[in-house]
Amino acid sequence: MNFVRDIIQKKGPQVAAVSADQSVLSAAQLMNDRRIGSVVVTQGETVVGIFTERDILTRVVAAQKDPAGVAVRDVMTHPCVVCGPEDEITQCQAMMTEKHIRHIPVVSEGKLVGIISSGDILASSKVQLEEAVRYLSEYIYG
Repeated sequence: MNFVRDIIQKKGPQVAAVSADQSVLSAAQLMNDRRIGSVVVTQGETVVGIFTERDILTRVVAAQKDPAGVAVRDVMTHPCVVCGPEDEITQCQAMMTEKHIRHIPVVSEGKLVGIISSGDILASSKVQLEEAVRYLSEYIYG
């Protein structure tokens, strides 16, 4: 798998998303229920930001804000890094490393079509390495 589309095809296009008007508490509950580290913030079908565990910790908890009384728009990360289905995984991996992020929404023709995480990239790399080892073992040992 060399492209973002390959990961999206394997894991599926479902993405947890919230509106910018929702409370931090409702977004955190969604993240907790789905056992995920981020939600994409949308306005209609347009990505306007991303809301992560780090945002909760640094912009809500450490700032002593009431999660029920704060809107996601006030503490989300925006603008957020996005990628397209035709982008190479290595480019996304480099972007994640450079920007110190773990999630990138996938956008095609202005619409949210998926999300990839550093874990998805690691799993993809693992599969590729296992295939290479198997191929080389067969080549060497017949």
